[in-house]
Amino acid sequence: MDLLTGLFTTAFLAGGVLALAALGEVLAERVGVVNLGVEGLMALGALTAIATVAAIPSPTIGFLAALGVGALFGALFAFATVILRANQVLCGLALTLMGSGIASTIGRAYSGMPARATFAPIEVPLLSKIPVIGPAFFSQNILLYLIFIILPVGLSYIMFRTRHGLNLRAVGENPAAADAAGIPVNLIRFAYVTAGSALAAGAGAYLTLTFVPSWSDGVVAGRGWIAVALVIFAGYRPIPAVLSGLLFGFITALGFVGQARGWPIAPAFLSMLPYLGTMAFIIVPVLAWQRMRRIMAAPAAIGVPYYRDLR
Repeated sequence: MDLLTGLFTTAFLAGGVLALAALGEVLAERVGVVNLGVEGLMALGALTAIATVAAIPSPTIGFLAALGVGALFGALFAFATVILRANQVLCGLALTLMGSGIASTIGRAYSGMPARATFAPIEVPLLSKIPVIGPAFFSQNILLYLIFIILPVGLSYIMFRTRHGLNLRAVGENPAAADAAGIPVNLIRFAYVTAGSALAAGAGAYLTLTFVPSWSDGVVAGRGWIAVALVIFAGYRPIPAVLSGLLFGFITALGFVGQARGWPIAPAFLSMLPYLGTMAFIIVPVLAWQRMRRIMAAPAAIGVPYYRDLR
């Protein structure tokens, strides 16, 4: 029982990082912009959170500061890709390198420093007493409830049940038709790329304020790239993206538990499990099930800059 509780607790904690970053990428890609800067944004968010709580011991302020930094760098990325129509892949890679480099350089002063303040667990009455799943999910910090319940449900409702959501998806599918219908294509792209970048940085803050919680160079450890892959696996939908994050959190938890309990498996292999899982869950479903190709289909205009004079 204790093993299962620990496994699920770690799965939720580890999955929250990936789920929040994936939600941010869903917002960007749904409006037709590929943001490969998630890794760099997460590094910036992680460092910003640690540096902020070192000065002001409040996890809420640290998290909000990370969101602000993510929005700032996201706005720069959006300006380059949406307004200037620069190559999205190159700009995303540049953002990853720049963000990781800035975080690595500034972060030397905070290397190994534990977070002075973290989000405390909040027990949900009655539900937290449920065996196994109660302590694992209903005795967690407020960010976990935000990531696994409020954000995915809210974003899914907006995206698929409102007129604004229809406009948002139209911008990603056919920006010329959306523009002809009076939808401000560039404004929507700019806004959602910026918002998605803020969530990616928030995922980094969650990492150093809840999951680790401390700063060290390379703490993001490729999770940004996994988040980008999860969006594809989830079919560019918020709720499947969060569930995919939880699945990969479970894979990560298996590696942790295996190393802690001395399973007769090489530690290096256990550490590789999340990355092996990324490849498997992208390749295998498509090869095994033809319908998955339609479910995982990207928005038609993704990665394509919009030129109004050519519509």
